[in-house]
Amino acid sequence: MKAVEISAFGPPDVLRLGERLAPVPGAGEVLIRVGASGINRPDVLQRTGNYPVPPGASDIPGLEVAGQIIGGDAQAMSAAGLKQGDRVCALVAGGGYAQLCVAPVGQCLPVPNGFSDVEAASLPETFFTVWSNVFDRARLQAGETLLIQGGSSGIGVTAIQMAKALGDGSNAPATRVIVTAGSDDKCAACLKLGADHAINYKTQDFAQEVKKLTGAAGVDVILDMVAGAYVAREVECLAEDGRLVIIAVQGGVKAEFNAGMVLRKRLVITGSTLRPRPVAFKAAIAQALKANVWPMLESGAIKPVIHSTFAAADAGRAHQLMESNQHIGKIVLTWN
Repeated sequence: MKAVEISAFGPPDVLRLGERLAPVPGAGEVLIRVGASGINRPDVLQRTGNYPVPPGASDIPGLEVAGQIIGGDAQAMSAAGLKQGDRVCALVAGGGYAQLCVAPVGQCLPVPNGFSDVEAASLPETFFTVWSNVFDRARLQAGETLLIQGGSSGIGVTAIQMAKALGDGSNAPATRVIVTAGSDDKCAACLKLGADHAINYKTQDFAQEVKKLTGAAGVDVILDMVAGAYVAREVECLAEDGRLVIIAVQGGVKAEFNAGMVLRKRLVITGSTLRPRPVAFKAAIAQALKANVWPMLESGAIKPVIHSTFAAADAGRAHQLMESNQHIGKIVLTWN
């Protein structure tokens, strides 16, 4: 099979289209003929040597795929309501940039009705991440206020839509969503997706703007992909009993903040990474998504946001685009 390999740690041009032996599915796994592969920030970190592959995972980059099941553990598939020939999208621990990919049955979800492989491949990594962090760890409730750092990213566009769709309870006020983004165009795109307010962090101080927008009350939940110096300002603009969840450290791993404020406001600061978690943990997220979010994808209440697609041979160009931060939404590789 053809696969995108990391020839050496370095810039995007180290990605090469090569030949690999086809992976063999084991117990509880399926083999997918990949139609499209999603691209995510962890792929970039892996390419630069800053994200070690978990033990047992493929060294081929790629954490999400969509395509057709062509083999695997028939008993496990049957128990999950799947069969050979079904179209699925899947979260994987590696190996996604390839024509064939092995995935745990529990981490597979049916391709939503009417979705292309490209649209379906854009879903798993961001949807699993947002559900696990915003709704499980941070416990966002209808009527609360959510601040999303990086609202135009793949994670951001997913979080905006999920928070608005799932937080629109008939017996509670709608969830309020505030985002930050790095340009006026990106801010406009976030507002179009449903965000209530968008702050251009290059021209405005997000902490001050949040205080103005909330009447100094602060926000209930912050989804942070920056960390570093942002943490101190986020502590300042959290409401009482607020929750800060950190899912990436693009701004650095070290942070200084007012611990006294954490005590006085009873704040929770937490974080997680999804890739090394066990299959059972991810399978539980998949079931929650299937029950709560997949109907909204099929109804159109939540939509995939695809910025660009690239042929697999152009994976380097796709990574260049991601590192430029010029995209809004997801970047996807195609296998034709």
